[in-house]
Amino acid sequence: MLRLPRPEGAVKMAPAVVVAYRGGMKRTLTVTTVAEDCVRLTTEPLDRPEAERLAKLLKAVADPARLQLLSIIHAAPDGEACVCDLIDPLGLSQPTVSHHLKILTDAGVLTRERRGNWAYFRLVPERWQALRELFT
Repeated sequence: MLRLPRPEGAVKMAPAVVVAYRGGMKRTLTVTTVAEDCVRLTTEPLDRPEAERLAKLLKAVADPARLQLLSIIHAAPDGEACVCDLIDPLGLSQPTVSHHLKILTDAGVLTRERRGNWAYFRLVPERWQALRELFT
């Protein structure tokens, strides 16, 4: 069992078991601390602007195809993916994949760079971290 030091600002919580799959391997984690920001969502009321910002972010990722897109881009060796590389893994048409990528880009989760006929997408580090903090 691997024990990591408690990060500064983390608080104790009841143990929670998290099962994650990455690269076809199953990993089971027992979580006993959470980041202080995550606790704030459940212990302090959100003000309206923060609630709207969070709702927009959650709405953008609340789709199985979009979650797959984010995981594929995150796992890419150079941290970016071309639309042409995202079509087959999702089993969706190019226009449908582009539609999902536009929603994620409009929400500020991805950046888009055009190269020739194709567009390449990268995660926006701050938004990716905000998502990770919500669910870890």
